[in-house]
Amino acid sequence: MKTKILYIEDEPFLGKIVEETLVHRGFEVVRINDGAHVLESFKSFSPDICVLDVMLPHIDGFSLGLEIRKLFQKLPIIFLTAKSQTEDLIKGFESGGTDYIKKPFSMEELIIRINNQIQLTQLNSIPLKLDNEEFVIGSYHYIPHKYELHSAQNIIKLSHKEAQLLNILALHQNQIIDRKILLLKVWGDDTFFNSRTLDVYINKIRNYLSEDNGIEIITLKGKGYHFLVQ
Repeated sequence: MKTKILYIEDEPFLGKIVEETLVHRGFEVVRINDGAHVLESFKSFSPDICVLDVMLPHIDGFSLGLEIRKLFQKLPIIFLTAKSQTEDLIKGFESGGTDYIKKPFSMEELIIRINNQIQLTQLNSIPLKLDNEEFVIGSYHYIPHKYELHSAQNIIKLSHKEAQLLNILALHQNQIIDRKILLLKVWGDDTFFNSRTLDVYINKIRNYLSEDNGIEIITLKGKGYHFLVQ
């Protein structure tokens, strides 16, 4: 599924270049050149992120950011501005911004920051601890708060890290899970050492689930894992 970007920019030339580049890179983009029409657009377009210029006609970006934040508490907002004073940076974050890019900017920087904000949003939406939930995973019964994975043959006692990893997998059955999100959520960073450790833990989880031939953790090189449960 494409990441949906609401892009608010009143400079026609810059707006067109940025929009076309983002679309070419696989994003779905709605561009608006007047801040007065932004809130209306949410009725027909549910963006994953807003990229918002500060200097707009009829309403400034900071005021608009506050309005958006009141309605959508978790929506990432990246402010674009030529202002570079510390007080402007502070005002941006106080106005609901989750990131801030100074003009002029490179498209590569913008795309990296957009992807980073989307990953952080996904990361924050995934709970590591599942208190009273229980899951059916194929022929297995998983009880997170007991750190227990029950099969027809035995009960597997999980370590803390194994349980954290299986919690995320259980919440994303038949979905693709980004490798970086797993690393940041369970280990706190995506260093090479932790990346190798993740490989070890994924193999352990595969072994635990090996009694059921309908369960697969498919490695997607450069992306993450597809947790397939039939």
